[in-house]
Amino acid sequence: MAGVDPALPRLPLDDPGLRTRHLLALPAGIGPDEVEVLAVSRFPAARWETRPGVLQQRAPGARGARGTGPTPGVLRVSRLSTLTGPYAVQPGEALSLGLPAATAVVYDAACPRERGERPYPGGDREGLKRAFPDAVPVREEERVLLWLVAVARRLGGAVRTGERGTVLTPDIDAAIDLTVYTRGWLEPDETLAVVQQVLPRARLAMDGVPWTGPAPDAGRHARPGLAALGVPERGGAGLRDALERHGIEDEDLRRRLHAEAEAYDRAMLAEPPPQTGYGALVDLGVDGLLAIEVHGEEVLPPLLRELPWAKAGAVAYRVRWEPTDIEELELERPSFEHRVARGRAMPQVQAVARALHAAVGGEIADAADFLVNPADL
Repeated sequence: MAGVDPALPRLPLDDPGLRTRHLLALPAGIGPDEVEVLAVSRFPAARWETRPGVLQQRAPGARGARGTGPTPGVLRVSRLSTLTGPYAVQPGEALSLGLPAATAVVYDAACPRERGERPYPGGDREGLKRAFPDAVPVREEERVLLWLVAVARRLGGAVRTGERGTVLTPDIDAAIDLTVYTRGWLEPDETLAVVQQVLPRARLAMDGVPWTGPAPDAGRHARPGLAALGVPERGGAGLRDALERHGIEDEDLRRRLHAEAEAYDRAMLAEPPPQTGYGALVDLGVDGLLAIEVHGEEVLPPLLRELPWAKAGAVAYRVRWEPTDIEELELERPSFEHRVARGRAMPQVQAVARALHAAVGGEIADAADFLVNPADL
């Protein structure tokens, strides 16, 4: 049994139902506590019904041996779904299931079988369309499978889907976006200054020519007869006719409305409403763009919702990478060029997230809403 952890139960390969259920395969060195944290990160009510590694003792004087050996834990992730494990596996056993040879432990996922329509054409970042070509999982089964794939991506593992036995080995670097959640609000120029400490060529996304109102020859002032000549009115098709039919003909009333509108505009310019969101961009050339989006967020990752500073919502600083071909983001196996560009963009995404976190505090989450230690970036 070389290479198998004796403190863990063996994977029951003789269980006829094992190959019909979804399996989460992980490398050595990952404890059940890490899996539990990732479960709570997606399913807030997740809890151990039976903790792993507990010896089931018989009462004194009872027949038979007192210990039945190590037992797997049962982690309930939702009302209908559980994750049982960890089970120890040998390399040969892992290969017999099509799992990576580096697999050291396996968790057995039990959830309802819920299938919908055949998959639509298009991207398949998680590989579920490939694994379920006849009918994709929906509802509870989809939620569980997406979480299993996210866990495998985070921990460098794989997922074996039931029935067909398709193995999904998500690229650990496929999702590099990060979000800083905090109570601290930075004004646009302050955020730009923080980002420029890392990437000096960053600029605010709101830069540009301000809108100065409609074109002078639009609407009521459009030249009559344009539509008959096949030339659309610059104010929009039919706008002139609509104004003539429904516009205000009373000159006094129109002057009063104009005066009220101008007074409102002056008040807004004098005391503009507080900003609720803005963005910044960094041009990475052939590697695409880095986008920093700042806005208030009411729906937070489950692990943050009970924190005192996050109960009323938080400010989200999202750091996103946009490649030159954005469709490759949704491919399970993107091109070599995409992976090279992503590899160059990743340290810049991490550096910006670190700088923002140092400025505003809070917590950092990855694209799957799993929390990230800033020291690991």
